Amino acid sequence: MDEQMKDIEQVADLIRGIRVAMLTSVDADGELHSRPMATQDIDFDGTLWFFTAADSEKADELGRDARVAVSYADERVSRYVSLSGAARVVRDREKMRALWKPLLKAWFPKGLEDPELALLEVTITGGEYWDAPSSRLVRLAGMVKGALTGSGMPAGEHGHVDVHH
Repeated sequence: MDEQMKDIEQVADLIRGIRVAMLTSVDADGELHSRPMATQDIDFDGTLWFFTAADSEKADELGRDARVAVSYADERVSRYVSLSGAARVVRDREKMRALWKPLLKAWFPKGLEDPELALLEVTITGGEYWDAPSSRLVRLAGMVKGALTGSGMPAGEHGHVDVHH
């Protein structure tokens, strides 16, 4: 298995079960703008999917600048993941049907019939993670980082991932 596939699997393991991510984009003034987004419950393969409104502010931002950061935190197990990549608005009705869950009606009351319903496709290119409960040093994407220490925090893993498509 090549390093890229190992990194994709590593990211999949790290974010599995974390329902909400913070998506950061660049607004019209060049400022960073973050908002919580519900990650769709599918196996990570290098791409993340989020439902959105095609006429939303974030869709406008991504039309100007596709660069994004997506952050995950699971404080119960002291695991933190920061990913970077490019996002685009996708209006693929078949993909939306495949990803749709009834719970999404809370945000999108018209459901799949909403003409403004769209997906954000985020193609991840890389990132890093911190996994405090573990004690071994991690090597990913050819980069080795020392174990993190903090006041009261156990030493843990910190590594980089390279998930280029």
